[in-house]
Amino acid sequence: MSLMEIKVPDIGDFKEVEVIELLVKPGDTIKAEQSLITVESDKASMEIPSSHAGVVKELKVKIGDKVKEGSLLMVLEAADATATPAPAATSAPAPAAAAGVGAVAAVPAAAPTAAAVAAPAATLSLVESRLIPPITPPATGGRKPHASPSIRKFSRELGVDLVRVTGSGPKGRITHEDVQSYVKAVMAGGAAPAAATAAKGGGLDLLPWPSLDFSKFGATELLPLSRIKKISGPNLHRNWVMMPHVTQFDEADVTELEEFRKQSNAVFAKSAKGNETKLTMLAFVIKASIAALKKFPAFNSSLDANGENLILKQYYHIGFAADTPNGLMVPVIKDADKKGIAQLAQEMGELSAQAREGKLKPADMQGASFTISSLGGIGGTAFTPIINAPEVAILGLSKAVIKPVWDGKQFQPRLMMPMSLSYDHRVIDGAMGARFTVYLGEVLADLRKTLL
Repeated sequence: MSLMEIKVPDIGDFKEVEVIELLVKPGDTIKAEQSLITVESDKASMEIPSSHAGVVKELKVKIGDKVKEGSLLMVLEAADATATPAPAATSAPAPAAAAGVGAVAAVPAAAPTAAAVAAPAATLSLVESRLIPPITPPATGGRKPHASPSIRKFSRELGVDLVRVTGSGPKGRITHEDVQSYVKAVMAGGAAPAAATAAKGGGLDLLPWPSLDFSKFGATELLPLSRIKKISGPNLHRNWVMMPHVTQFDEADVTELEEFRKQSNAVFAKSAKGNETKLTMLAFVIKASIAALKKFPAFNSSLDANGENLILKQYYHIGFAADTPNGLMVPVIKDADKKGIAQLAQEMGELSAQAREGKLKPADMQGASFTISSLGGIGGTAFTPIINAPEVAILGLSKAVIKPVWDGKQFQPRLMMPMSLSYDHRVIDGAMGARFTVYLGEVLADLRKTLL
C-alpha cells in the first residue's frame, strides 16, 4: 500500500470547470477508472475517473470548487501503484445546445426532439449584438448580479448582461425564467423587464404561468429532471424563441432502398468475422442528406453574429439524436461525406453505445453542421424538430409504412418514410425547403443520383 495523489486528467479545451457532484467520500474503496467527481462546463457535464484502485484517504475538493487539468482531487491509499492510468474524463449528460434535437441537443443535444444538444462555443449573440438597445446599466453598488454559475453561463450563451436583469428569486436572485423573460421582452421591442413584469409574462402581455397546488386534486409525485434535460431545456427554449421555425413535411419512397439494406446485411452476416455492424436506414439517410446539402449549401450554414451574413461550411459534420436512459443526446459524425455507408453505421453504433453509457466526450457532441433526429424505430407519422443553434435546419424521420401509391395505371404497395424538415426562415424560404425535401426523397428512392 502507498499513498498517492489523484489529479484531474486532460479534459480537453476547458480551462476551468466547476465541481457539481462528489461521487466518493473518505474511506470508500474504489476501482481504477471509477468516477470520482462530476464537473460541469458551459457545454457538458463530465465525470472524472480515478487512475488507480485503493481507499480514499482525503478529498481535496468540494462542491462549487473550480478545477483544471492537474488540480489535486484526492489522496488515495493505492492498492496497486503500477496500475494503468485511466483515460481522460468522459462526459455524462449533454451539452448545452443539443438538441435541440428535440431532436433532440446537445446538446447537444438536441434534439429537436432530439435535442439534447451541447451549446456550441460560437453561440450567436443576436440579443446583445442586434436586439438590445444601448442603455445605461443600473447602479449596482459595486456588487455583482445575484445569480448562480449555471445562470451566468446561460446568460453568456444568449449574450445577456445580467446587470440589466432584475431577479425574481429569493433575495433578488436571478433565475432562468428572469433571463428568458428579459430576452422575450427585448425581442418584442420593450425594455428590460422588472421582476414584476417577468412574473406577468416577460413584457409580452402574456398571462402568468399557472401556479397550482396539484395535491388538492389527487396524489402527486415530485420527479426531478435529469441533468441532460436541465441543460438542454434552456437551449431548446432559446432556439425556439430566437429562430422563426418552419417545418416542411414530405415522404420518401424507400422500397428499393430497404430491400437493398436487407440484402446487404444478409451478405455481411455471412462474410463477417467478428464484425456485428449492421447497415441502418439512418446511415443511408445521412449519405443522401449530404448529397442534398451539397446541392443546397444554405442548409449547411450558420448566420454570423450580426445576422447579416451566412457562413457556408465546406465540411459535413452530421449530428444524430441518440436515445439514452437520461434523455436524448446528439453525437456528431465528423466528415461524414468522406465515409461509406458501412463506416457510418459502425460509427453511429459506437457513438450511440458511448452515449447510453455516459462516456461521450464533449468533442463528440460539437461541430455539427446539420442534425438528423430519427424516431422511425418508435413510431409516429410526423413531428416538428427544434433546430440546434447555430445550425439552420434539422431533419426528422418517422416510421416508414406500406402505402398504396398510384403509378399512373394502378396502386402499388410502396414503403413510404415520413420526413419533417425544420428550417430557420431567416435563411431558408419555403420554396427552398420544399426543393430540399423533394430532392432528398429522389435520392433516397435511387441512391445512384449521388453519383451524378
